[in-house]
Amino acid sequence: MIHKGSCHCGAIEFTVKAPDSLTVSRCNCSICSMTGFVHLIVKKADFTLLRGEDNLTCYRFNTGVAQHLFCKSCGVKSFYIPRSHPDGVSVNINCLDHSTIENISFQDFDGQNWEDNIHNLT
Repeated sequence: MIHKGSCHCGAIEFTVKAPDSLTVSRCNCSICSMTGFVHLIVKKADFTLLRGEDNLTCYRFNTGVAQHLFCKSCGVKSFYIPRSHPDGVSVNINCLDHSTIENISFQDFDGQNWEDNIHNLT
């Protein structure tokens, strides 16, 4: 299934190939809890940025591995390159068009204790 997504203002548009029934992760780390990001992690080959690359800005913190990408216009982080999966993309389920999603199952991830719990995510 191909799902469409965007930031709030529509400057960033993308597609992601994933099943119609999704399993996503809710993380309680500082940035995810503050931004409301809910993770659908996919392979880079299953993610296509349709437009807006020039409207993205990157924020890095802590180890600097994760590339938190935000729309310069509306500030929404609709996807990013996660520390846990540097060869993948984490899409914010809240930024997808839900008309192509049949079901969403949520799993909680203790990102406040990332080092102790990363083996549970991979």
